[in-house]
Amino acid sequence: MDTIINMDDFLFRALAAGLAVAAVTGPLGAFVVWRRMAFFGDALAHSGLLGIALGLLLHINPFIGVAIVTLCVAIVLVLLRRKRELAADTILGILSHGTLALGLVAVSFMPGVRVDLMGFLFGDILAVGTTDLIWIYAVGSVVIASLLVFWRPLLAVTVHEDLAAVEGVPVQRVELLFMLLMAVVVAAAMKVVGIVLVAAMLVIPAAAARRFSRSAEQMAILAGVIGAVAVCGGLGSSWILDTPAGPSIVVAALLLFGLSSASSVLKAPR
Repeated sequence: MDTIINMDDFLFRALAAGLAVAAVTGPLGAFVVWRRMAFFGDALAHSGLLGIALGLLLHINPFIGVAIVTLCVAIVLVLLRRKRELAADTILGILSHGTLALGLVAVSFMPGVRVDLMGFLFGDILAVGTTDLIWIYAVGSVVIASLLVFWRPLLAVTVHEDLAAVEGVPVQRVELLFMLLMAVVVAAAMKVVGIVLVAAMLVIPAAAARRFSRSAEQMAILAGVIGAVAVCGGLGSSWILDTPAGPSIVVAALLLFGLSSASSVLKAPR
């Protein structure tokens, strides 16, 4: 009986964490898709490994280290984009692969520290504890509140930066806010789907929702709903088929994207 209760507890925490991440990555992912910044999510996610190494080196929670490094990478991206000496994709490529390599090298110099790289890379949602859950919901609440407050400026900058600047929108500040929100979401979602797959949760549900949305608000909400369905389906299939939970969630999101694409093709006029 105690085993069943404990089993229910960790499944409840996993589901609660997954739904919280879906609720945040859905609306934020809509902006990622609109702005064609999918590779930006990868760059922040890859920098997370360097954050883990920093956390272990400083003997602090690795997720705090991830938050610090991803925030720094986001700020560096904003500064480098202002100079326009290199193309955006070049900057992202350098930071993405450079921070990932630095993280792997840093971890290799810590032989006395046990690091669950698979858990960090691909997530360990079934091991989410109460403290992790509080952290995820705290970050999620801040991100959702920020999106509600700055929705119009973010949308204006996304549609047309120059026109938004003419209308008095502080474009650089809005850009920085968006990147900082992305950074903290990557740090929060890492426990659920891992460094490698967090960008997928930002892009795939939003891309699936785009085909059925007639407004920005509809797409943001629908992306969150699709992400939540992917979480439920991924956890269910992981439980039944004994597959890794994080990758199973992403596969479920991919299947939903495939269904949305198929339905779009079937509805297209011939």
